[in-house]
Amino acid sequence: MTTQVALVGGTGKLGSIIHAVIDELDGFEVSRVLTSRSELADLEGAGLVIDATTPQVSVDVVRAAVERQINVLVATSGWSSERIALVRPLVENAGTGVVFIPNFSLGSVLGSALAAAAAPFFGSAEIIEAHHEAKVDSPSGTAIRTAELIAAARAEQGPVSAPHADQRARGQQVGSVPIHSLRRPGVIAKQEVILSGPGESLTFTHDTVDPALAYAPGIRLAVPFAAQATGVLIGLESMIDIGIRS
Repeated sequence: MTTQVALVGGTGKLGSIIHAVIDELDGFEVSRVLTSRSELADLEGAGLVIDATTPQVSVDVVRAAVERQINVLVATSGWSSERIALVRPLVENAGTGVVFIPNFSLGSVLGSALAAAAAPFFGSAEIIEAHHEAKVDSPSGTAIRTAELIAAARAEQGPVSAPHADQRARGQQVGSVPIHSLRRPGVIAKQEVILSGPGESLTFTHDTVDPALAYAPGIRLAVPFAAQATGVLIGLESMIDIGIRS
């Protein structure tokens, strides 16, 4: 049986990449393409909803799908752990599944996991993330997720050292980790995690050069997984063993 997919935000850049991958994926078909302005009643009857909209619209898409007991794959950036916590009771009560993917790139997932694994050994951690000038949210969902993973990995050591955090130029703190966001032409997506200790530093850098090629493997993993998921799950690392332990 073919799963009918409602793709919300399907006319955008990421939505178009997701659509192209699903067109080649056995057992799934994009039966309707919605924009951020579409009536969410149009989700009725879908077997899976994929959300690739904006942070402002995404929460309404997720709520509308869960109310109709439809599983959701959230590809929209900007979902922090606090925001996810708000929809978790709705998902549990409905008995559905919602999978949040901050980044479909396997390289990005590995980079964040490596940074989290190394974080307990360094007292300082900062993130610099750069995206194209049209990206509407900052910090990016990937940076937020990375900072949350670093904070969780440092549960025993406590917050990282972030002097002068009261100054605006020191970035936005997530889990005590300062994040600095650049929005400029000439870049697609890039993240640097800089860990520092006495006399040394360690930097993890991930650079997206071709989104269609970088995201396709993760999309192929996430779509079938989300269709069968139960509860709230976050990241590609929730569906594959990347072999890294923090």
